Amino acid sequence: MELAFERRGAGPPLILVHGIGHHWQGWLPVMDRLAASRTVIALDLPGFGVSPPLPAGTPYTAEALADAVEAFCELLGVREPHVAGNSLGGYIALELASRGVVRTATALSPAGFWSRSELLYARTVLRTVRASAAALSPEQAARAAATPAGRALSAGLLVAHPSRLAPEALVAASQAMAAARGFEETLESFAGMMPPAPPKAPITIAWGEHDRLLPRRQAVRAARWSGQRVKLLLGCGHLPMSDDPELVARVLLEGSGGQAAPE
Repeated sequence: MELAFERRGAGPPLILVHGIGHHWQGWLPVMDRLAASRTVIALDLPGFGVSPPLPAGTPYTAEALADAVEAFCELLGVREPHVAGNSLGGYIALELASRGVVRTATALSPAGFWSRSELLYARTVLRTVRASAAALSPEQAARAAATPAGRALSAGLLVAHPSRLAPEALVAASQAMAAARGFEETLESFAGMMPPAPPKAPITIAWGEHDRLLPRRQAVRAARWSGQRVKLLLGCGHLPMSDDPELVARVLLEGSGGQAAPE
């Protein structure tokens, strides 16, 4: 299906998939670093950002969203790309690896490795973040994002270093969260989410050291599922792209079989 996306760079294709309530712009801190050696394609999932919703009658599940990403790649003529995702996007990356339709998959704090209590906590936090975003007018959101205290209050659960967020990026992310048409149904589907089938392509899993949404103890379960060590992203939260773009770009390039990001 047709999705909104941004394409940059040249080289092997690398698809970037955001998490629930986010949009492709969440990858902006790392895109130019990656584009030095990759054709980077960051997309908006159906019902998120400015992409159209899923077709009527199609349930919002991680598997259905993975179907949409797979169909999007076919539409672009991109065969067996590398893929990387964060949170829900990380789960989708692993799901595509389990299908054998990607060359490699890199997942940053992927969803789906939670306990029941951790899932309840994550859903509560996400609903609170969305309600807060919806309650602010664009002017109010801009005023909050303009101060260090406002950025910490707005994004402290999702990033380890709110001060590193550009105010305009925080406002745009807040508006995307508030407007996401697929949010509620996707969030409800998390109750039935199980880890994907074993991967048929090489995978890398990395976790933010200070992830407050999906705490890093979930990485232990991800390691058991994958049979390999999970990389720890030192100093990073749930959205590590904003906390340490250089580190994340290096992990994504190494995960997709290339050189480290240029200094």
